[in-house]
Amino acid sequence: MPAVAEMLKASEAAVVSRVSLRDVNRVIDEHILPEAFVSLDNGRHVLAGACSLITFYFESARRLTSEERLFTIRTAEARLASARSLPWSALLREDWTVHHEFLTIDLMPFMRGASERLDDLTAAREAVTSSPEILGGTAVIRGTRVPVHDVAASVSAGHSTERILETWPSLDAEKIRLATIYAEANPLRGRPRVLGDLPEGSVILTDRCVPRRRKAG
Repeated sequence: MPAVAEMLKASEAAVVSRVSLRDVNRVIDEHILPEAFVSLDNGRHVLAGACSLITFYFESARRLTSEERLFTIRTAEARLASARSLPWSALLREDWTVHHEFLTIDLMPFMRGASERLDDLTAAREAVTSSPEILGGTAVIRGTRVPVHDVAASVSAGHSTERILETWPSLDAEKIRLATIYAEANPLRGRPRVLGDLPEGSVILTDRCVPRRRKAG
């Protein structure tokens, strides 16, 4: 899995933190995350270990004030900074309780959650490959010619696992799950693919034309 000290792209941090990309940008812009955990060189990046703090900040919003959440993050900052060289297994053996006046806040559940989602991100990275010899360098599921973003788009469109497997028999349920994680962590840029650009081996699941309504004269 990624090291505690690895810097994740903002879109990857959003997946690991289980928040939107907008929320990740917010914690950077509003300096909710300590500057030591953020890099703005060559794009926005966030310390992998700090994703747990992002999750905490948003998930605890209904129960804790902004001041209490920021105090907790600032208190955890020193501990996390000193643990940057540790593997995640060691990080999860640390004490992540924070005491603030009459409050006792346990960050361990957020650390465990980030650890599990980092495992998923690593598995998704390993499940995807790209080569100029395969569909011109399009990211595909490893060992296939199936574009990972097409699979994720089918999931987003509400197609069932069974239907997707009928279209791409070389996949399985776990590869479909990892494809959605990879696509979310690495969103496509530019204009959406049109039907005439479908890659080799793809099957059109539906092809329905809807006539345009004419305006009343």
